[in-house]
Amino acid sequence: MLAKNVTNAYIDLLRDELVPATGCTEPIALAYCAARLRQVLGAEPERILAEVSGNIIKNVKSVIVPNTGGQKGIKAAVAAGAAVGDPEKKLQVLAEVTEEQRQQIAQFLQKVPIQVVCGDSPRMLDIRLTGWAGGHSALVHIANSHSNIVREERDNRVLLEKVITDSSEDGLENKSCLRVADILEFADTVDLEKLSDLLEQQLTCNTAIATVGLQENWGANIGSILLHDYPVDIKNEAKAWAAAGSDARMSGCELPVVILSGSGNQGITASVPLARYAAHLNVSREKLYRALLVSDLVTIQQKSGIGRLSAYCGAVSAGVGAGAGIAYLLDGSFEAVAHTIVNAVAIISGTICDGAKPSCAAKIAASVDAGILGYHMYRASQEFKSGDGIVTKNVDDTIANIGVLATKGMRQTDKTILEIMTERCD
Repeated sequence: MLAKNVTNAYIDLLRDELVPATGCTEPIALAYCAARLRQVLGAEPERILAEVSGNIIKNVKSVIVPNTGGQKGIKAAVAAGAAVGDPEKKLQVLAEVTEEQRQQIAQFLQKVPIQVVCGDSPRMLDIRLTGWAGGHSALVHIANSHSNIVREERDNRVLLEKVITDSSEDGLENKSCLRVADILEFADTVDLEKLSDLLEQQLTCNTAIATVGLQENWGANIGSILLHDYPVDIKNEAKAWAAAGSDARMSGCELPVVILSGSGNQGITASVPLARYAAHLNVSREKLYRALLVSDLVTIQQKSGIGRLSAYCGAVSAGVGAGAGIAYLLDGSFEAVAHTIVNAVAIISGTICDGAKPSCAAKIAASVDAGILGYHMYRASQEFKSGDGIVTKNVDDTIANIGVLATKGMRQTDKTILEIMTERCD
């Protein structure tokens, strides 16, 4: 029987990680920081300095900021937050913007100088905004996670200061208790009344944006392309719906998404394929909830070693999580889920993250495909074994290897990606 403290830790983890956000989380973190800057300053800024980490630049450069009339980039995100953002709503800071306020954002971009500097920070996620108005100044600093404000100043007087480390897990719930066997026992036994509201919100929001992604013209329309070619295959349907949600989100759709490990794409990828499989299999809502717990927690376990932002594509972790959740729906055993995870990470680990943009949808489709293939390999009594590349003796150790690959092996990859995006690409 799973210890009560582990059960409670998993519940706390899910409540910490599954939160609604409107828009891609990196530009929204900038908008939230800017909205809080205006609040601390006590006036609309007349000038702003944005010092941000390379991964913020990478993940904001090509994505549309919601409710800005199609604007992209750091300056648009900062302007939207500083002009009209509601800091009390955190990652939904731009959820409710009127047409008049959109005009205010456009005017702010024209009249207020916003200087962007790639700051010298050891942290992947680091945002430091300084603003000036009427002879006063203010500073707001976010680090390690998207809404984690670690310092606030007004006229050089410190108003808020938190102890800050270089750990990507700083300010987040401890994830060291995550083990695949324990995740399955938790999913089997937890009282769903404690989490059903959270899981239902994840399914409802993320399925809604996927539906819009299929109905309208968003991004690269990966979901529509997949369904056009193979309209009746459940494996293809699972990939297509997840991809469609990402396409809509990356292209500025204003519908909220329940994020996972700091990412809306990961929240969509971990949940929408399971919703499609559950409908196909005609399983109960309870069974779907329990499978979703597996998907979410397996995704979180992988991301705990990788960090919020990395050169390692987060969709891969969520696609593997989705595969684990689908294995739980179809089989339910530890062997099925563990082999699915190991097979899937052996197939697709190392896919790069080169920022938030329409191609994320295609990477999501590939990641979900790898998760599903991992399960079908298990069914066929096929597996990748210890010593095959990064695969090692058990599933938890293999997951730990992913963290080493992402944080150590791909560190230079991350720098090279940023160099390409900022120096060689228009």
